[in-house]
Amino acid sequence: MPDPTRPTLFSGGAAGSEAAFGAAAESHGLDEVTFSFEGHVPTRLRGLRLLSADDLALRDVSVQYVTKLMGRSYPGHADEGSFRALIQSICWQVISGQEVFVVGEILPDLTVRGGTGWGAEFAKLCDKPLFVFDQRREAWFRWDSGHWSSARHPVIGKFRFTGTGTRDLAPAGAQAITELFHRSFGARFTS
Repeated sequence: MPDPTRPTLFSGGAAGSEAAFGAAAESHGLDEVTFSFEGHVPTRLRGLRLLSADDLALRDVSVQYVTKLMGRSYPGHADEGSFRALIQSICWQVISGQEVFVVGEILPDLTVRGGTGWGAEFAKLCDKPLFVFDQRREAWFRWDSGHWSSARHPVIGKFRFTGTGTRDLAPAGAQAITELFHRSFGARFTS
């Protein structure tokens, strides 16, 4: 269990953005919870929380609902059970944080590209403060009253926060994560 008096990152530990969020949290001495499930192999294992079938069922969501809400299909996810477990674990990540930070790309329909988009969309549904670093535009945006607005230099303002995003982390996205942690924590929590 993470220390409630110290900042804690909640993530899925996947390669790319999530691994970068985890490395930044560790380098600043923050706690980290990495959600995973049977059959999923995260890149980061620090603070691993293996979700049981019962845990996953607590965040049950249908693939059809996600597909309809996002307005897209998810090719390459032929195994609906595995994909369903993935979106359930993303629900755990988002629910656990008090604010959500994502690295990806905002699409014209206001969703975020790829599987990362479900995390962002679920954060909207949960009315969580949501920030996205759009790698294509190389800028931060905040979801605000049904639209994206510029968020020039966001900071992590809550002790429990979620960090997720694309596996295809570009140098600008990696730099954005590094700068986010530096602005937010500086040396305050460095171990």
